[in-house]
Amino acid sequence: MGPAAKAKEGEVVTPGEVVGKGTEAVAGKGCYLSPHNNTIYASMTGRFTRSPSPPGSTENRHVLEVVSDKACGVVPEPGSVVLARVTKVMARMASVDIMCVGPKSVKEKFSGIIRQQDVRATEIDKVDMHLSFRPGDIVRAAVLSLGDARAYYLSTAKNELGVVSAESIAGATMVPITWTEMQCPLTGQIEPRKVAKVT
Repeated sequence: MGPAAKAKEGEVVTPGEVVGKGTEAVAGKGCYLSPHNNTIYASMTGRFTRSPSPPGSTENRHVLEVVSDKACGVVPEPGSVVLARVTKVMARMASVDIMCVGPKSVKEKFSGIIRQQDVRATEIDKVDMHLSFRPGDIVRAAVLSLGDARAYYLSTAKNELGVVSAESIAGATMVPITWTEMQCPLTGQIEPRKVAKVT
């Protein structure tokens, strides 16, 4: 594995993208320096800029910044409530694509991960991911943090968070009947889910 490609000036970058090396530049607004590999990463979505060090500065390195670009659209941040579509369910986590942050839809693709310990607040060790979510489900979740590999860590561990819309095996939109079950209106079949409380 070679070093990650650096972003070019004027490009739109997303959190976690490499913008420079600590040996050549200083991390300015919207960037951070990772000490273990001396690499500068973007900490927000925006347009990447490189500017000379300010006059009188003892540093002779360029300053790297990421400037918020309104055209980039809304970006998930820790504490945001998002709507996301489940793409894959595994034993210890579910992968999702974030579609909306609050009431606004996202313009770019953001990935999220709901880990087993973040599904619900009680009996965490008994959570079965396959009984909580299915691919295609729409979930309401809270952003915990920017995780690894550019995927946000999400949580459904509150009553109002969880599956808000799901399709049954028969292809109908299911109705929540308890906080752990949804029912198909066509067949009457009940399927398990981590259901969001209807507010």
